[in-house]
Amino acid sequence: MPTVLITGATGFIGSHLVEALAGAGYKVVCAVKSPPREDFGRFPFIRVDYTRDFDIDVWKPRLEGVEVVINAVGIIREHGRQTFTALHDRAPRALFAACAAADVKVVQISALGADENARSRYHLSKKAADDALLALQNRAVVVQPSLVYGPGGTSAKLFNLIASLPVIPLPGSGNQQIQPIHVDDLTQAVVALVETDRYLGQRIPLVGPEPLALQRYLSELRRLMGFGPATFLHVPIPLIDTTAQFGQRLGKGLLDVETWQMLQRGNTADPGPTRELLGREPRPVKEFTSRWQAEELRISALLSWLQLVLRMSLAAVWLVAGIVSMGVYPVDESYAMLARVGITGSIAPVALYGAAALDFAFGLGTLFLQRRRLLWIAQATLIGVYTITITFFLPEFWLHPFGPLIKNLPILATILLLYQLEKHGSKPGS
Repeated sequence: MPTVLITGATGFIGSHLVEALAGAGYKVVCAVKSPPREDFGRFPFIRVDYTRDFDIDVWKPRLEGVEVVINAVGIIREHGRQTFTALHDRAPRALFAACAAADVKVVQISALGADENARSRYHLSKKAADDALLALQNRAVVVQPSLVYGPGGTSAKLFNLIASLPVIPLPGSGNQQIQPIHVDDLTQAVVALVETDRYLGQRIPLVGPEPLALQRYLSELRRLMGFGPATFLHVPIPLIDTTAQFGQRLGKGLLDVETWQMLQRGNTADPGPTRELLGREPRPVKEFTSRWQAEELRISALLSWLQLVLRMSLAAVWLVAGIVSMGVYPVDESYAMLARVGITGSIAPVALYGAAALDFAFGLGTLFLQRRRLLWIAQATLIGVYTITITFFLPEFWLHPFGPLIKNLPILATILLLYQLEKHGSKPGS
């Protein structure tokens, strides 16, 4: 069997291709920026840097013994040196030139919409590389998938999150057209393209069986995950435009200018080539998950936004506590409580305003820090110290009808949950 080099091998599509090709008996070599995780340890790998490797001579030695290259490198949002130009265009061009020189077959994973009507920088960068590849050699095929759904997929997580919301926001009428394909169908089609030369020199769209309006797609996903009927909120297009601009400036969030442009344009194509490569109909959305997978997806989708709700609620507790302690609550009464604890004189203002400032800092950290595990430990420790101190010096607060101390228990439980979720790598909304 031929040796296949997969660039972007640890990404969403790349990792599924690695497993599919290995399962079909191919020898797979992974091109990755960092050593792959443990479950990829059985595959040989080479280290590459797509933000720097723009020279054909850098790629030529990496192709020794390789008969097919699959380029699965792709980003949906730029970050630092990881730009559309670098990862989608310049590095692939150097790779493709090396492949042409060595007569290596190339399967380029592009995107539906990377054509003459492209407007987004994402699509334009993909199209530039596609054009360069097909102009270089005939032993190449460009794959243009629509939205790809599957475990670990960024778009799958996003749409599952949106579909799980109590009220689902829709841009305008929600009639934007998409044609999602399951990642298993995509990988099966790519394996077929590796095995045949029939489609060389072509651009092949890979899509689901039929176009769907965005509203229907979200309804189908919601039904798959076992939720009840959806309640939709139609958001005016000008407001979506503003939100996309804001997301672009922040560099995070559910929507930015690029993704909004692509969604407005639509994402559909003739399913005939996909059907031909699979030898069957591509699976519809209603068959994207099994009953057992649906339960896991439902929990994951709920956590994606409930974790954010918990974080915002916790931030509000700290921020309000800080503001109230800085003077909204009568200062004399605060000093009286401190005196009962043994804090008097010149130390009292330091303790009062220092604690208020710490509360405020904890609130801001909860909102804005990217890595918060140490913050959760500090918060839980402070709450523990407060609780023990008040228990000894102000025990009547345990019997207060508003329960100011007993409420520390659900707050501690919230902090523990957030700590565990981030410890195990679940950080939606960060």
